[in-house]
Amino acid sequence: MLKKLSMSAVSAAVLVAAAAAAPTPASASAESAPLRGARIAAHFDLTKGQTPENLALAPGGAAYVTFAKARQVAKVSPNGTTRILATLPKPADGGIHTPVLGFPLAVGIVRAHDGTLYFLYATGTADLTGVWRLRPGGEPRRIAALPADGLPNGLALDPRTRTLYVTDSVLGTIWRVPTGGTPTAWSTAPELASTGFLGANGLKIHNGAVWATNLDKGTVLRIPVLPDGRAGRVRTEATGLPGIDDFAFTDQGNQLLAALNGPGQVALVQPDGSHSIVLTQADGLRNPTSIALRGKSVYVTSAAYITAQDPNLLRAHLNR
Repeated sequence: MLKKLSMSAVSAAVLVAAAAAAPTPASASAESAPLRGARIAAHFDLTKGQTPENLALAPGGAAYVTFAKARQVAKVSPNGTTRILATLPKPADGGIHTPVLGFPLAVGIVRAHDGTLYFLYATGTADLTGVWRLRPGGEPRRIAALPADGLPNGLALDPRTRTLYVTDSVLGTIWRVPTGGTPTAWSTAPELASTGFLGANGLKIHNGAVWATNLDKGTVLRIPVLPDGRAGRVRTEATGLPGIDDFAFTDQGNQLLAALNGPGQVALVQPDGSHSIVLTQADGLRNPTSIALRGKSVYVTSAAYITAQDPNLLRAHLNR
């Protein structure tokens, strides 16, 4: 049934349910660093499938985004101009066998120091699903296949080891993918599993650990990277975050900002797991999907999956 529904219908049905089922976020301490000066830095075109799913920043003020429904990678200049860098090939079956969603989508993206972009594509087909690479001035190329019955979603790069980590929201797995090698299942801990829609989602590498969110469970997870590279024991760092998608650390220890997709909010999560809401729909959020920081500037993409209005890139200032 889900595979016959539109993207907005699927997302709306499940994310609204997730928001309703989860507890109301708790208030953080008074000294929590709020965001201020929120404004929309770029508007996108919903009629062209420009639903920004993930975000990577570059020196000079540019941002790279994946447009999920359009199957595209784009560059957004500091003045808000959007340029399409690549459109991924449409699967022969139209992507109807993409798990849960029933449509092909471009998902997580990261940028290496040399300007190379790595990103994920989920199609439900063995010939296209996996990790893709786009070098400056080049053409997109798949460098690692991932299971067609999964949904690769979040992506992180460890520049020290030139290793990519990928969350699979359907298979409840974090994959370890050398930038020139074969994927291996790094963690299949039960904390990564979904409860009916999407499990492991956002992903970051921070302080010797891989951090991930679980959308269905509203949790933030930490998995230490052991000296031999294996995954350590999972620790749940925060709970009660309905519809949590991607996140970013604020450079204040383990404090992070998290995008709550269904509720249309951004939460500031403290190292002790407490959290407060620092951005809402009143600031311009439209189902936020991803967050990135450059200094004290915070960038948030909104895909408008539920609102079906004004997908955008929002910028705010972190008042540390």
